[in-house]
Amino acid sequence: MKDLRAVHKYFRKYSWRLLAGISFILVSNYFGILAPQITGYVVDKVESQIRNQGTETTSISSGKSFYDPLVAQFIRIVESADLSFSGLVMFSGLLLLAVALLRGFFMFLMRQTIIVMSRLIEFDQKNEVYVHYQKLDARFFRTHSTGDLMNRMAEDVSRVRMYTGPSIMYLVNLLALIAFSLFFMLRENVMLTVYVLSPLPILAIAIYFVNNLINRKSEKIQQHLSHLTTEAQESFSGIRVIKSFVQESSMMRFFSTKAEAYRENALGLARVEAFYFPSISLLIGVSTLLTIYMGGVYQLQQRISSGTIAEFVVYVNMLTFPVSAIGWVASMIQRAAASQKRLNEFLQAKPSIEEDPDASTLAGIDEILFQEVGFTYPHTGVRALDGFSLRIRKGEKIAIIGRTGSGKSTIAQLMLRNYDRSDGSITINGKDLRQYSLKSLRDRISYVPQDVFLFSDTVGNNIRFGSSDSSDEQVRTAARRAAVDEEILGFAQGYDTMVGERGVNLSGGQKQRISIARALCKDAELLLFDDCLSAVDARTEQRILAGLNEVLKDKTAVIITHRIFTLFDFDRILVLEDGMVKEQGRHEDLMALRGHYFELYSRQQDNETL
Repeated sequence: MKDLRAVHKYFRKYSWRLLAGISFILVSNYFGILAPQITGYVVDKVESQIRNQGTETTSISSGKSFYDPLVAQFIRIVESADLSFSGLVMFSGLLLLAVALLRGFFMFLMRQTIIVMSRLIEFDQKNEVYVHYQKLDARFFRTHSTGDLMNRMAEDVSRVRMYTGPSIMYLVNLLALIAFSLFFMLRENVMLTVYVLSPLPILAIAIYFVNNLINRKSEKIQQHLSHLTTEAQESFSGIRVIKSFVQESSMMRFFSTKAEAYRENALGLARVEAFYFPSISLLIGVSTLLTIYMGGVYQLQQRISSGTIAEFVVYVNMLTFPVSAIGWVASMIQRAAASQKRLNEFLQAKPSIEEDPDASTLAGIDEILFQEVGFTYPHTGVRALDGFSLRIRKGEKIAIIGRTGSGKSTIAQLMLRNYDRSDGSITINGKDLRQYSLKSLRDRISYVPQDVFLFSDTVGNNIRFGSSDSSDEQVRTAARRAAVDEEILGFAQGYDTMVGERGVNLSGGQKQRISIARALCKDAELLLFDDCLSAVDARTEQRILAGLNEVLKDKTAVIITHRIFTLFDFDRILVLEDGMVKEQGRHEDLMALRGHYFELYSRQQDNETL
């Protein structure tokens, strides 16, 4: 239950709704508790008229102080009016209808305050989770599956809402109804009340033990649901690969295994609840039997009237649903606690990339300096860089070349500060990279990732993603420089064409060039290109490089690639091997060395000749 303390801040935020809702619950139950007293009086009055006594029974005449003031006023009206049998029934029926309408009206207000409050809390909590996800770093997302993240924000938050809304409402309603009922029942007859409530200790013990079992099962169910969601998400995302390798049947078996595990746990919880709720109803039924039996005994002893028995029966019936809902409410609270515990695990996770409280704004990039930088990926332990040094001055064009796994992409990740270096230092303008705000740093950089990602939006909106205020002409200019403008215009809807999920409607080369256009449209002073031409043909590559030569004249650029671009005039070329710089210099100097660069260039030329 301590995990649910995390949502109490929302109760403070919406305290006026919560207090108003509780007030409406109390008023609603107050009007509800009048019905048994009216019923008890009418039964006694009718009984007395049937016996032709013309007055109330002894228990009634001596017990007027037991009634609520409103009911006492009703009795005075009836007595003064000296109503006939039919008049008494008609008047009492109208009064009970009025009480029921008033109770229903305040129940409506109760739901409008508390249930609406829970929806507002759900909205706020989903936003809180989403915003927190945005703050977490790349390391977190490498170690947590998308399906699990989505399940916690959707399913778990929805279950917590059942605590902040229905659970709170029914729990307060139960306590209010029991308090009102006990007050009037004890004033009416203490011993009969004791008999009626005697099954409740058994009920409390059952709730305690069963709730612990429900909590454990709920946690398991949520874990299995996360695995199931993750499996479904991966299957849908990789459906083309699954179909290409004809693995539909094996994936179905794998999914069915996880679905079966979820089903077994859900059925286990359902079996507990199926036993739990009827047991509560049985105990309520025992209370009704005790009321009738002991009430009959007391009536034979002339200690109570028939109206008192009827009143107690109505009280017990009124308590039937709220008390039987204890199990349901307890189940919802336990499920909510299990879900909030899962949410807290992420909400309490701190990003490893934290911004200095006194971080300054990066006004411009004049120089970037790597000094003996080492980096090890925390989730794998792979040493990506070892003693890497590089100086990048404003306006320089740097190429970083190397085989797969040599550490090229890690350099871009460190510049963007998606990770922090393990050893050495990285400075910008002579100041530690970590002393700048993340926003100002990343605003100065345009990045084309190796793994291209396009959003399920139009082509135009994907290009202007990093600069939402870009005009249509700026978008088209960026697309022309990325050699993709003509192909976009060839689409049925041009720049308004939807690219589909992750750009599924486009070829690999088109996605890469749109990603390049997005970086160019941002118009940042430092551009990072991470192997961004791997999916284009040689002719398109030449057109793109020509466009880049034009746009990069006055900008700083770092191009990471496994290919050698002879059409691009680099100020310096670095050859990486096992995270270390093996060679560096201009193209002519590296060719003269006849080392790694020469070998790579020769192999590339042979492949192009073939």
